[in-house]
Amino acid sequence: MRVLALCLGILALVLGFPANAAELGDDGLHKQPWFTDSFLEMPDDLAEAGAEGKDLLILIEQQGCPYCRELHEVNFARQQIVDHLTESFMVVQLNMFGAREVVDFDGEALEERDLAVKWGVNFTPTVVIFPSDAPDTSTARAAEAFRMPGYFKPFHFLKSLEYVTTDAYRDQVFQRYLQDVFQKMEENGETPDVW
Repeated sequence: MRVLALCLGILALVLGFPANAAELGDDGLHKQPWFTDSFLEMPDDLAEAGAEGKDLLILIEQQGCPYCRELHEVNFARQQIVDHLTESFMVVQLNMFGAREVVDFDGEALEERDLAVKWGVNFTPTVVIFPSDAPDTSTARAAEAFRMPGYFKPFHFLKSLEYVTTDAYRDQVFQRYLQDVFQKMEENGETPDVW
């Protein structure tokens, strides 16, 4: 068994994937070493992200979610995605049915599960991105730059992150942004890996 684990680790390194697989936490959610251990106060988390020159990414998952597992085992196994996340975002994980107290942008303190309802989260995983320079942080909806409702495959997940970090979200809808990305790739003779 150890030999198999060693071989898989070496294969992951050769292919450019992170060698460590996500561990399951006590709450049944997959954990990544680069997740931020937060006091779950959204205004403070956004300010902390901004002080680090990053945006805030909230990842909402639930125990037993096969698409959450896919996000960790497929998307987060790609070094390019992990590098972009760790360089550009402070990532905070929430449990869609969790009971930890969270302070929302409007100052309301409520449990994770109630925050998920308030934010209109219906799928897991859901990623909600808040730019550190959001002009209006009075509510989550006002501060939100982009949302990924459900699992996005690696190519679209990475392009969603870039959509925010390049500030394209400020003046372009995501579908138009993707069309431009595809066109530029085609002009450069590249084929997107959208499987």
